Amino acid sequence: MNVFKPSRLCLALALATVMSGCMVGPDYQRPSAPVSVAFKEAAGWKAANPQDELPKGPWWALYQDPQLNVLVAQVQLNNQNVAQYTAQYRQALALVRESRAELLPTVSATGASTRSETGTGSSSSGSAGGASNEHSATLSLSWEADIWGKLRRTVEEDRANAQASAADLANATLSAQSSLAQDYFQLRILDQRIALYQDTIKGYERYLQIIQNKYDEKIVSRADLSTGKTQLHSAQASMLDLQWQRAQYEHAIALLMGKAPADFSLAADAKWQYHVPQVPLGVPSRLLERRPDIAAAERAMAASNAAVGVATAAYYPDLTLSASGGYQGSTISNLFSLPNRFWSIGPSLTGTLLDFGKTKATVEQARAAYDASVATYRQTVLTGLGEVEDYLVELRTLEPELVARRTSAEAAEDSASVSRDQYEAGVIDYLDVATTQATSLSERQTLLSLVGTQLVTSVQLQAALGGSWDGANAGR
Repeated sequence: MNVFKPSRLCLALALATVMSGCMVGPDYQRPSAPVSVAFKEAAGWKAANPQDELPKGPWWALYQDPQLNVLVAQVQLNNQNVAQYTAQYRQALALVRESRAELLPTVSATGASTRSETGTGSSSSGSAGGASNEHSATLSLSWEADIWGKLRRTVEEDRANAQASAADLANATLSAQSSLAQDYFQLRILDQRIALYQDTIKGYERYLQIIQNKYDEKIVSRADLSTGKTQLHSAQASMLDLQWQRAQYEHAIALLMGKAPADFSLAADAKWQYHVPQVPLGVPSRLLERRPDIAAAERAMAASNAAVGVATAAYYPDLTLSASGGYQGSTISNLFSLPNRFWSIGPSLTGTLLDFGKTKATVEQARAAYDASVATYRQTVLTGLGEVEDYLVELRTLEPELVARRTSAEAAEDSASVSRDQYEAGVIDYLDVATTQATSLSERQTLLSLVGTQLVTSVQLQAALGGSWDGANAGR
C-alpha cells in the first residue's frame, strides 16, 4: 500500500530540478600568466634528438645508470614525505565524493517503541491516567534543491582541491627523486675524488721514501724532507675530509628511500661512468602543464574561484524538500495496518534576513583569497621560468669551462712531470716539485668537482622542466 502521494512528490522534485539550473558566482577562466615565447638562455642550446634522447619513461633513465634507476624507484614506494602527500590526496578524493553525495537525497529509516505512564489521580476532565505503549516505523526523505549552485560550487571547489593535491603529490615525488639523483651523483664524484687522492698519496709515499733515502745519504736538505712530509699529510687530511662528506650523502640517500642510514650502504664503483643527457627543452608555455607546482597553484586558483560562488550563494534562501511516512500504533501486532498509516510532505525555505554584513564580508574574503591565489600562481610561473633560465645558462657555461679545465689539468700534470725530472737531475729544489704537484692535484680535483656540478645542474634542469610528469589531462 502506498505511503506517499507520488504525484505530489514527483511534481515537487521536478520543480526543484528545473530551478536548480542557476549557479551564482563567477565561472572559472584561467588568468593569463607571464610566459615568454622562448627561453632567453636557450640561444645555442642543442636540443635533444627525438630518436635517441627523448624520455620514453622516467626522466632519470636518461642518465643511463642502472644503480640510479634502482635507487630512485624506491622513492615512490618508501619515501615518507611522498607517503604523507599520498594520504592527503586520498583524503581530498574522499572529500569530493562526500560533496557529490550532498547533491542527492538523504533517505533514513527509524523504528521506535516506547512505554509511558501518566499520573493515576483524578483530573478536572474526569479522565484517569495509566500505562500506554506506542510503536512506530518511519521512512524519511530529505533533499536540498541546489537552486543557486552552492552545492555544485562546493563540488567544483573540492574537485579542484583534489587536483591540486594530486599535483602536490607529484611535486613532492619529483623533489625527492631529484634530491636523490643529485646526492647520488655527488657521492659518485666524491668516490672518484677519493680514488684520486688515494693514488696521489701512494705516489707521495713512494717519493717521500726516495727523499728520505737521499736525506740519509746527505744528498738533500732537511727542508726537502719536511716539504715531502707536509705534502703527504696534507693530502691524507684532504682525503679524510671527503670521506665524511661521502658518508653524509650516503645517509641522505637512505633517508630519501625511507630507510635508516644504518640499513643502507653504497659501495664505490671503480668502473662508474657518467653520462650527461641532452635535455628536451620545449617552449616556456609547456611549463604550465609540465611542472606540478605550477599545476597545483593553478588548481588552487580554480578552487578559490569556486569558493566565491559558495560564499555568494549565502545571499539566497535554501530550499529543502522533505517527505516522511510510516506507521504508528499502540500494538506491534497490527502496526502495519491502514488506520495506523501517516505521511507528510512539503518544502522548507530558509534564508537570512539580517546578518549585519556577515555574508558580504565572507564574499569579500573569498574574492580576496582568489586574488591572492592568482598572484601566487603568476609568481609560481615566474619562479619556474627563472629556474629554467638559471640552469640553462649554467649548463651552457659549464661546457666550455670543462674544456678549459681539462686542458689546464693536463698542462698541470705535464708541468709536475717535468719538475720531477728536473729535481731528480738536481736542477731545482723539491719545493718547486711540491708546488707543481699541488697545482696538478688541485686542477684534477677541481675538474671532478666541475663534472659533479654539471650533473647536478642537469638534474635540476630536469626537475625545473617538470621531470616525467605531464599534467595536461591529469584529473581534468
